Amino acid sequence: MTAKPAPEGQYVKLPNGHRVHYLDYGKGPVVVFLHGSGSGAFGYSNFKGNFPHLVENGYRVILPDLLGFGYSDKPDNIEYPLALFAQCVTQMLDHIGVEKYSLVGNSLGGATALQIALDNPSRVEKLVVMAPGGVEDQPEYFKMPGMAKVRDVFMSSEPVTPARLKDLFISAFVVNPACVDDELVNERWHAMQLQNPQVMRAMKVPNITARLGAIKCPTLGFWGINELIMPETGILKLAKGIPNMRLVTVPNCGHWVMIEHRGLFNRLTLDFLKNG
Repeated sequence: MTAKPAPEGQYVKLPNGHRVHYLDYGKGPVVVFLHGSGSGAFGYSNFKGNFPHLVENGYRVILPDLLGFGYSDKPDNIEYPLALFAQCVTQMLDHIGVEKYSLVGNSLGGATALQIALDNPSRVEKLVVMAPGGVEDQPEYFKMPGMAKVRDVFMSSEPVTPARLKDLFISAFVVNPACVDDELVNERWHAMQLQNPQVMRAMKVPNITARLGAIKCPTLGFWGINELIMPETGILKLAKGIPNMRLVTVPNCGHWVMIEHRGLFNRLTLDFLKNG
């Protein structure tokens, strides 16, 4: 499998000392896409089938690589709490002069989006989350069958080859195996070679369910009915916790609704951003 390098955009050195990479496309109201975690995760690969639709419809899209991922810094001597991921995103947006924005985030990116909305309520206009973290205690995630498969692959002494990565994505993240093509696997595998294990080992995502009521902005949520990574108790925690939330449950869908049901996700997200 040959390398397909991901686009390289711009870098910013943050006041907290870390350097973050981001892509910046289009003009108009700003939408920030926040990717999930896992080895080889980064902004472009998560959302390459989604952000162009918003750019074509008059939005400015910013895709950061979260600290520890993609082309951003990957310090191996720090903890990675949720507050740090959120701080890096907001400091990056401060640096490039973005005051108001909407956030789109899946998994860890969804948890980061929720944290930013709590920390900066006057700046976040709308929120879109897809099976976000942050609504369970961490041990509950590790009871899920998809997380067990992730753990088996990355804790095994056997090398993580592109073939093993593809099998993991098909068995743990999606229902339709055709969604996991060689291009996606290639991008993730090569990004994984840049990563060190500290971010996964030292990631701390608290349960912020009790604080969801403080998120007042209009919110759209997606949840795959065949989700194997996040406990389905998160569905009602989100629906009942965020006052202005609309939640879409998607059949025949796993953890990656934006990839597996790209057309549906793009249509509903654009309509929500335009019309609420």
